[in-house]
Amino acid sequence: MFVAKVTGSVVATQKVASMTGHKLLTVEPMRVDPTQRDQLVGTGRTFVCVDTVGAGLGEMVLIVQGSSARMTPQTEKLPVDATIVGIVDTVNVDNQTIFSAHA
Repeated sequence: MFVAKVTGSVVATQKVASMTGHKLLTVEPMRVDPTQRDQLVGTGRTFVCVDTVGAGLGEMVLIVQGSSARMTPQTEKLPVDATIVGIVDTVNVDNQTIFSAHA
């Protein structure tokens, strides 16, 4: 499981029938800044994820990959390997809040 920021969306008009109606979002995985540990910084990578929680552009989300991505009721029969399973409210590291959705 990892934290990522929603950066965009994907529209695919032609896809397997089981994927119809599922929102696809692009995300950039985030990591704790290795130099100061006081903020999250992007990794520069991009993933396409199925959104199961109603996430929006710019939100920080929780992602699962691999077989875990197919363990939600919405994705258990889908050909996916990355799923958004939560919207992050806060991230705390070393007893310090380094991300807050409400700040």
